[in-house]
Amino acid sequence: MSSPIILLLTAAQLAALFLFTWWLARRIRNYSIVDVTWSLAFTPAAITLAALGSGWGPRRLAIACLICLWSLRLGIHLWIRVKAHHPAVDPRYGVLQKRWEQHPERAFLIFFLAQGLLVWLLMLPVHLVSGNSTTAFHPLEIAGFTIWLMALLGEGIADAQLNRFKRNSSDRLTVCRSGLWRYSRHPNYFFQSILWWGLFLMALPMPWGWTTIVAPLAMLYFLLRVTGIPLTEELALEKRGDAYRDYQNSTSAFIPRPPLKKA
Repeated sequence: MSSPIILLLTAAQLAALFLFTWWLARRIRNYSIVDVTWSLAFTPAAITLAALGSGWGPRRLAIACLICLWSLRLGIHLWIRVKAHHPAVDPRYGVLQKRWEQHPERAFLIFFLAQGLLVWLLMLPVHLVSGNSTTAFHPLEIAGFTIWLMALLGEGIADAQLNRFKRNSSDRLTVCRSGLWRYSRHPNYFFQSILWWGLFLMALPMPWGWTTIVAPLAMLYFLLRVTGIPLTEELALEKRGDAYRDYQNSTSAFIPRPPLKKA
């Protein structure tokens, strides 16, 4: 099967999935489920791209397993969170509902389809890797695999540490400063970004592999400018006030580094 057809099939698959999610979100009155769909959408996309790819079988199997492992871990993690709070909407989407109150359904439809487009862009490296017929792993692929697994572990640890803090903290206004959260206000987002730099390295040995830099850059843009850090920080300031401002003044927003000492 030709490359354009594979990409079109994947795009159609994602469009159908996010359209269904938009319909379901309207029915249950909870737009938060798009986070679950976004995470889990990588699994069918990876399976499709790997199954239809023309590359070396072990490589296609390896890349599909890496993507599915991350996708299912994050998707299950977010499903548990959304289910625990339902019917309450994630505060981030509550903010968006207020911003789009004149035409919320149309605005969220565009937003959901944009999430599907992001998944499609992020899977472009997987498409190239799945078409690599070389019967041995390139050193850049091995480096990318290693970075992916380390970032997957880091993201999982960050999520687990935050969950443990929330369970053990009796004051909902306190800020998590333990573990990785001592060095970054959003270590989960940081490691999620690193995942795609690893994937970019895996695609580099292919002709035009450098063009897949669009994937990690798109991930960075959404995390740093759209639904990641900006909305999370805005809501944290509303909820925790000065405690969070102090956290902002002492702790890196994204890249982990030692916290600043108070004067």
